Amino acid sequence: MTKHSATSNFGRKLAQVVLGLTALVTLTLCAFALPPIHSGPHHVPIGVTGPPQFTEAFQEKLDRHAWEVRQYETSAAVKSAVESRDIDGGLAFTAQGVDVCTATAGGPSVTGAITELGNRVAAEQGARAAVHDLVPFTEDDPRGAGIAAALLPMIFGGMFPTLFLNAIFPGHRGLRTRLSGALLFSLLTGAVVAAFLQFVTQSVDGDYGLTALGLVLGLTALSTTLIGLQACLGVAGLALGGALVMLLGNPLSGLASGPHWLPSGWSTLGQLLPPGAAGSLLRANAFFDGQGGVLPALVLTVWVVAGVFLILVADRQGRIKPSHAAGGRYVPVQP
Repeated sequence: MTKHSATSNFGRKLAQVVLGLTALVTLTLCAFALPPIHSGPHHVPIGVTGPPQFTEAFQEKLDRHAWEVRQYETSAAVKSAVESRDIDGGLAFTAQGVDVCTATAGGPSVTGAITELGNRVAAEQGARAAVHDLVPFTEDDPRGAGIAAALLPMIFGGMFPTLFLNAIFPGHRGLRTRLSGALLFSLLTGAVVAAFLQFVTQSVDGDYGLTALGLVLGLTALSTTLIGLQACLGVAGLALGGALVMLLGNPLSGLASGPHWLPSGWSTLGQLLPPGAAGSLLRANAFFDGQGGVLPALVLTVWVVAGVFLILVADRQGRIKPSHAAGGRYVPVQP
């Protein structure tokens, strides 16, 4: 190879790295800045019940981009729908005024918006709004600070096995050991995090086993996906997994506000990524007895299967081997 061609290859590689980093920063900026700017209720499902003259007038004034109204026969039906997570809240028009049903544990921001909506409607009718928080946070953590703070430890908890296990058990020979270590780590860490949230901070009060099982699934999805990407693509796979989990999954998870507080497209993407699905499953198990947890559990299962599949592919093809020339680092070998 001539000196000119070597310089040309070096310049091309440098340009690719710079462009890739610029694209990554741009993607991060969009993920962190755009959703909060456009945050607010987006197609929030709410229920209404009461005399037709009140419910019809109420629906005519609503912003259809913010609210998705569902009609119910009785107040009890609205309350049941809120508790089963079919809707995020509801309004029942009665002779005494307006009963506002909310579930703060399902999303504090959405609850605040529904409460404000109920108060405004009641004031327009010269009536009074009575707010019923059917699924609140716990008395020891009424603002849900523990749940909101759990996201970053969960993300880092999913990334740690990839980083540390790869350093301790490197290469193709250590791949199955890394997978076993990630599964054991997820099992133990999920149980510990659930115990911390339930018995130390008392941020959740649901069934401990169910909450722990959901956390184990979420951590397993994170760790196996990252290990699989790293095994198949090397450093590029680890960077891709980190971008999916940290740069996109973190701001789009909706764990603190509830997914309906983000713009529809961003919210959908966030719920399809491991952090968002893990957060939704944690909320469902911790406060709603598992109601609404089937879809996020399915999403996480798909990520686990995909991660294990990538690991098995890398293991079968032997795509990771030591590169002593690279100072002991491990790089992918093309088949």
